[in-house]
Amino acid sequence: MERTGSRKAESMSASILKAAEHYREQMVRFLREIVAIPSPSRHEADVVARITREMKRLGYDEVYMDEIGNAVGRIGEGSRVIMYDAHIDTVGIGDPTAWSHHPYEGKLEDGNVWGLGVVDMKAAMASMVYGGRVIKDLGLESDYTLYIAGIVQEEECDGLGSLAFVEQLGRRPDVAVLGEPTNLQIFRGHRGRCEIKVTVKGKACHASAPERGDNAVYRMARLIRDIEALPPTLKEDPFLGKGTLAVTRIESKSGSLNVVPDECTIYIDRRLTAGEDADGAVAQIASLMAPGEGTVELLVYEEPSYTGYVRRVLKDYPTWVTPEDHPAVRAGVDTARLLSGREPAVDKWVFSTNGVTLAGVLKIPTIGFGPGDEVLAHTVNEHVAVDDLVFAAAFYALFPTVFSE
Repeated sequence: MERTGSRKAESMSASILKAAEHYREQMVRFLREIVAIPSPSRHEADVVARITREMKRLGYDEVYMDEIGNAVGRIGEGSRVIMYDAHIDTVGIGDPTAWSHHPYEGKLEDGNVWGLGVVDMKAAMASMVYGGRVIKDLGLESDYTLYIAGIVQEEECDGLGSLAFVEQLGRRPDVAVLGEPTNLQIFRGHRGRCEIKVTVKGKACHASAPERGDNAVYRMARLIRDIEALPPTLKEDPFLGKGTLAVTRIESKSGSLNVVPDECTIYIDRRLTAGEDADGAVAQIASLMAPGEGTVELLVYEEPSYTGYVRRVLKDYPTWVTPEDHPAVRAGVDTARLLSGREPAVDKWVFSTNGVTLAGVLKIPTIGFGPGDEVLAHTVNEHVAVDDLVFAAAFYALFPTVFSE
């Protein structure tokens, strides 16, 4: 039997789409403005100020900046707590000449907005902010409290800003929706990851007689070959896929360019599928080394936010998956279907998100829905279709009603 609540949500979907369309130009203008504000991790103050100013202008019930510096807007005061999570920091621009459009212009061209961070993930932030306005316009508030959070520092430490937000909130959200790009599909998890530092020791000597020493770079080169051979031994999951690892940086220490180095360090990005964890990943690398040859350890993050907030955490980000039959996933699927008339795909991200903390640590039921294609994240061709921006705003306006029912 069809639920009354489902008929209610279906009846309001056309009104929500129309209301979101009404804000098309304002949404695009707002997105272009926040793309034009540089916001690398730990330097998000200006974009936070712009987002909170927009939330206030649109009539949110409460707008504030929390201790770590997240931009937070609240709508409603019901018993059920819903959190929308959109990180607002970006990576660097890399080679500025490689961009087809200026990374900070937020250029509107051919129905797309282009620029650094537009996919990852300022477009979702803009859609969430205006989705909140649609809720207010149509009087959709019911027995829920919706928090829309522009999260800082995600690019440097996944989940840190989300953890700080939930702790300061003092209430555990009943559901979290991540706005990371999903191409308007519903995502329900991804592999975890950890960052590993490996150091080997050697013996320094004058480079004119290298046989007198023990070159740490050569030692590391042999270890890297062994690491490169590991992938076939890593676990695989039918939904999440296979664990992976990649050496991403190498460093050495020597007295000068004519001294054989006595220390060499590499950094490893390790993606963890179901059944793997950081402790096991560290032990796996350590098993390739002779006793006393060197050290293997997880990296630690303790950089201050732009407000001065500091929290020391291991760079260990757990794998997480929300079951496909969970009410949060079903609500996401229902919302997208009511608005589009089509059944959305249910999938996963390849990369990592704040879900590592929300779902992986705090055990908050978490799903993902966002405009843009994740393959464009961290590329020089980031762009999002304006049509997707508008549709996402409608999704964010309708989801709380569908989930609450």
